Order: sequence, then structure tokens, then C-alpha cells
Amino acid sequence: MLTQGFMFGIGASLVYIPAVSMPAQWFTKRRALAVGVAASGTGIGGLWLTPATDHMISGLGTAWALRITGIIVFAVNSVASLFLRNRLVVQRREKIVDFSILRDSRFLLIFAGGVCGTTAYFTPLFLLPSFAIEVSGKSNDFGTNLITIINAASTIGRIATGQAAASFGNMNTLSACTLLASLSVLALWLPFQASGTLVACAIVYGMFSGGLISLIPVVTAELWGIQRIATIIGLLYVAYFTGAMVGAPSSGALVDSVGGGTDFKPAIIFSGVFMMIAFLLFTILRVSVSRSLLKKI
Repeated sequence: MLTQGFMFGIGASLVYIPAVSMPAQWFTKRRALAVGVAASGTGIGGLWLTPATDHMISGLGTAWALRITGIIVFAVNSVASLFLRNRLVVQRREKIVDFSILRDSRFLLIFAGGVCGTTAYFTPLFLLPSFAIEVSGKSNDFGTNLITIINAASTIGRIATGQAAASFGNMNTLSACTLLASLSVLALWLPFQASGTLVACAIVYGMFSGGLISLIPVVTAELWGIQRIATIIGLLYVAYFTGAMVGAPSSGALVDSVGGGTDFKPAIIFSGVFMMIAFLLFTILRVSVSRSLLKKI
């Protein structure tokens, strides 16, 4: 399982990062919307692949379910990769990774915000279904449906936040998305166990958490220009990697060690607080660019 997770992580990164980053090179006015449409593909995939894999596991067993899933992923991504075109070509004299950006306080803010945001990001995806089953006493199907709802809301949300960014500004929208994602965890999930609030949490979280993923490449292009995005975006995705490595295992450990395997509140607070810290960091970044709170940035 460790080998599978390691190899899948490398392969998924090699596919996902270029696919989400390249639209930012081709668009200016509607850049956020273009990246949002590209990023919404993850929600569409999760919308059908999660229940499909669940049914395959029930009918064919885990081994064949994973084989079939792997074949589907390979075939779809192979065809999609044929249509990717890189607009910018890194010249030989240019650095593949621009480490000089580490001296820019704006980069450090967006990097730290990315770490905190992705630390929080995966907890609802992994633990909300388990919470519904083990704490709220819901069926396994209800837990699976919550993931489907998150993916459906994420598909709509990533496109909608892209459109909102065009109207209100990329950094304004990024801050708003992380704030609302945090509040969905702390205000809807933490105090309640009813089916309705769990569904509401899944919808709100799915709608706004995707902005963290889709808007950071757009903000990067806005701050440092399209010519530097290819050399900066790799460093930013280190933040995603760090947050993902820390967040999900930490949440699981909090449930097991602090919550005794049944109390999810420490993990919920952990997720909500880290997403709120991401909001504060992105807000500081936005204010550092312009102190005019009504300005479209």
C-alpha cells in the first residue's frame, strides 16, 4: 500500500500540476475562469469515480477494482495529454526553479497560506463520511454520498469562483473562499450531527475549498507575471505536498489518540483552524498589495 501511494502521488502530480497550470499561460482577462474550469475536472472525476469504484469493489473485489480504475485513468489522461500545449518555453539560460523568489515576502505569504490551506483541505474529504457513519449513525451509502456531494459542489464551485474572481479580483476571491471553507467546518460540522447540516457542510465546503486549488496559480501569474509562472509554480506546489503530507495523517492521529477513535472534534478543530490561518495569511498578502479594501485585486 505504501508503494502504491508513493507511485500514485508522483504520477498524479506529473499529470495534475501541468494540466492546472497551463491554462494560466493562455488567458489574461478570463484566466481565473479558465483555471477553474480545468480544476473542476477533479470534481467531475470524483463525482462518478468514487461510487463506481465502490460498486466495483463490492462486485469484483479490491484488486480488479483498482486494475480497472488504473486502466481508465491511464487511457483518459493519455488522450487528454495530447491536447496540452505549453505557451512558454523555458530558455536554457533560465532557472528551472527560481529560488530567488524566496526573498519575496509576498511569496512567503502565499507559500505559508498554501501549506496551511492544504493541511486543512483533506480532513473533511477523509473524515466527514466516517463521522457520519460512526458518530451520527448514518449508513455507509450516506457517507459515500457525502463525498459525491463534495465533488459535485466542488465542480460548480471551482467554475463559479473563477467567474467571481473576474468580477471581484483574484486575491479577494481567494481570501473569501478560504474564510467560507473554514466556517463550513467550524460552524456546520463541529457543533452538529444531523443529516441536514452534514449535507450543508459538504455543499458549502465543496463549493469554496476548491478556490484554494484553482486560484493560487492565477494569483501567482498576477503577482509575478506569466513569464515567471513556470519557474515559481513548482515551488508553490511544494506547499501543497507539505500540507497534504501533514494534514490527513495528523487528522487521523487526532481522532485515534486524542478522540479515542470516536471523538472527531479535535480533528475538526484542527482542520477549521488551519483553514482560518490560511485565510489570514492570504488576507495579509492582499493588504500588502493594496490597503484599499474595496479595490478589485
